Amino acid sequence: MNRLILLLVISLFWSCKNNPETPEKIQNRGLITRKAMVVSARKEASKIGSDILKKGGNVFDAMMATEMALAVCFPSAGNLGGGGFMVYRLNSGETGALDYREKAPLAATKNMYLDSLGNVIPNKSIIGEMAVGVPGTVAGVFEAQRKFGKLSVKDILQPVIDLAKNGYAITEKQQNGINYYDSIFRAVNGKEILYSKNTKAGDTLKNKQLANTLERIALNGKDEFYKGETAQILVNYLSIKGGIITIEDLAKYEAKWRKPVSFKYKDINVISMAPPSSGGICLAQIMKMIEPFNLKEFGHNSLKTIQVLAEAERRAYADRNYFLGDPDFVNIPTETLLSDKYLQKRMSDFSFEKATLSSDVSRGNIEFIESDETTHYSIVDQFGNAIAVTTTLNGTYGSYLFCSELGFFLNNEMDDFSSKSGVPNMFGLTGAEANSIVPEKRMLSSMTPTIVEKNGKLLMTLGTPGGSTIITSVLQTILNVEEFNMSMQDAVDAPRFHHQWLPDYIRMEPNGFDTEIMKQLIAKGYTINETRSPVIGKVDGILVLDDTTLEGGADHRGDDTAVGF
Repeated sequence: MNRLILLLVISLFWSCKNNPETPEKIQNRGLITRKAMVVSARKEASKIGSDILKKGGNVFDAMMATEMALAVCFPSAGNLGGGGFMVYRLNSGETGALDYREKAPLAATKNMYLDSLGNVIPNKSIIGEMAVGVPGTVAGVFEAQRKFGKLSVKDILQPVIDLAKNGYAITEKQQNGINYYDSIFRAVNGKEILYSKNTKAGDTLKNKQLANTLERIALNGKDEFYKGETAQILVNYLSIKGGIITIEDLAKYEAKWRKPVSFKYKDINVISMAPPSSGGICLAQIMKMIEPFNLKEFGHNSLKTIQVLAEAERRAYADRNYFLGDPDFVNIPTETLLSDKYLQKRMSDFSFEKATLSSDVSRGNIEFIESDETTHYSIVDQFGNAIAVTTTLNGTYGSYLFCSELGFFLNNEMDDFSSKSGVPNMFGLTGAEANSIVPEKRMLSSMTPTIVEKNGKLLMTLGTPGGSTIITSVLQTILNVEEFNMSMQDAVDAPRFHHQWLPDYIRMEPNGFDTEIMKQLIAKGYTINETRSPVIGKVDGILVLDDTTLEGGADHRGDDTAVGF
């Protein structure tokens, strides 16, 4: 009998420990390392990045290696044909951000996706040659490594070239994705491409054309992609397809250093990406709006916590969709958007008694003149430097165009512009004039690479893919650690929800939330949608523990893996 009671007590303990609604008892730790760590969407990429650190490289050398390795082994989002953002924190405490977001081609026009009646032409900004923005990835990794890196580009890229030549194992998740998109790959490219339904889980996939491209880039540097043989092949390919990107577009492309968005939330300092990412400003708005509320007392994913977050998100996304765009082209009222007075007014009509309707929430009253498949990786090196990097093709496999001669997919980032004011893009985000199409303009993004400090020291680096859900996924992961005392791994794995103003419903991951709480939300006037996003984000993060060791959080929703030493 005593043995039976003991077993019941142990069973109950473990049941509580694994219940996402009792986070104070969750301590499922991820990988722990002492010196350095890389967390990315694929084990191969994380290992290559970690190995570069072992050779004496720093986070910026590992950035180049990891990003290029993801282009090889995670082609649905890792890329040479896309773009991204990087936020860094040096061991000195210096912070900064790099914008290598794609740009509109010189021949782009405001109404290029409208028909003669002014209506949006379905899929023109999403599928095929007209959806492609000028890629920034190669420029971005070269600029970061040029400024801060320690190793030679050839040494950094050689293991990536070897990976492309020798191949990597296709995972079951990858096989399912490739099978799903096989028919559209064939339709858009007019033939079977390297990634097809004939690819099986466990197969070794070799991409010799990409290896050749990477060899030329390793030999000739950034100019190979933007002015050299690779550039000419790419432009010729797009021209034959009917695209508008030219050699001049590529030659003019430059990555830009930006000042990150930094703000306080209680006793932490958050450093995130500035426009043309909406991530930092939206994250700051939400966290400042929720700061007066005692989330810890409310509880993780409780009725009140979900209400507070959903209502703050609703208001921040309404502002995002009206005010934000490329700061080189539009005047963004950042100071006002992040002011305590403005944000207090934005939340002044919030009530726990009933939902605010999105139809009653427009942009804030400010007077002034004027995605879903990305991938994220986080790196902390043995020197104490940290980066958070989010890179993308926009949709899964981007425009579906695969340049076989070069071995990579091309983005469909032009859909992140407002094709027409008030008309939603592929992620349901409704844009306005601030994000309209202009030649050489960078399209608005939700990517939110983020670094968190506490007591003047590095606390965590994190980010995620997920289109419009990126911002809220990063938000909830930070809160899971800071408010609900979760480990990094548990913070990443916990079920997530999302509200983006329009459409007016709370997206919830299926089977992750208490059914009684969902009923109470519905009774208060909220609409719940568990089908729109079966997966919300795939967060990869690194947490610095009290003893200065590193804990990796690699999201179970993907093939994500932490590697370090």
